[in-house]
Amino acid sequence: MEKIILGIDPGTNIMGYGIIRVKDNKAELITMGVIDLRKFSDGYLKLGHIFERVTGIINAYLPDEMAIEAPFFGKNVQTMLKLGRAQGTAIAAAIHHGVPIHEYAPMKIKMAITGNGAASKEQVAGMLQRILKFDKESLSKFMDATDALGAAYCHYMQMNRPESQVHYKGWKDFVLKNKDKVKG
Repeated sequence: MEKIILGIDPGTNIMGYGIIRVKDNKAELITMGVIDLRKFSDGYLKLGHIFERVTGIINAYLPDEMAIEAPFFGKNVQTMLKLGRAQGTAIAAAIHHGVPIHEYAPMKIKMAITGNGAASKEQVAGMLQRILKFDKESLSKFMDATDALGAAYCHYMQMNRPESQVHYKGWKDFVLKNKDKVKG
């Protein structure tokens, strides 16, 4: 079975997108790029453009699911508000087209791809470049796109590994809650 995953890295000046195809449990890059919003001085025009472009991407590639990076918590409330609006607009475009949405924290994406939740954007991009085999020239040109690709790839990795509802505080806690699984 084939599945197309659209990844979005929300932004108010540059919004990244990346699309992968999953076939036979292997991921391959379809495309990645950025939506440049710097030419719009009005915030509402930016939101309209985000909706139009994300809708166009959805119509062109027909993704089965969308993975979007959750906004990180910063100190500037106005920046967070603008970023939340941009993310919400991209989500609204997916909802409008019936595309299921999955949200991932930046740390979860970094951890899934590099094994390090504090990895730099460059480390994530370099790992994705090796995994999905795209040219290195795309890395510097499309850093926001590789962030979006990271969201899509993180979702691909989560598809076959549903998160357990049971959380443990350490080995002692695991042993206490799973006496039937531990042989002593």
